[in-house]
Amino acid sequence: MKAAAKKFFQNLKKHRNPWIRISLGTLLVIGGILGFLPILGFWMVPLGLVLLAVDFRWARRFYLSLIVWWRRLRQYLRRWRA
Repeated sequence: MKAAAKKFFQNLKKHRNPWIRISLGTLLVIGGILGFLPILGFWMVPLGLVLLAVDFRWARRFYLSLIVWWRRLRQYLRRWRA
């Protein structure tokens, strides 16, 4: 299942029509913001940013800063547990 999802997103990133990526990415981000509702979740925000980062520089910067923040948080929690 995980490999199929990865292949789907790789194919979507290569798609010629940017409006498909933009609309799907926007829907994923909006659905992620409404993560407190059932079925929708906060896991949708990074997926939406991945799709938007293909076409928009601001989304690419935000996505990369989110990755850096997540790694620093994980390192801090690992040190805190030890």
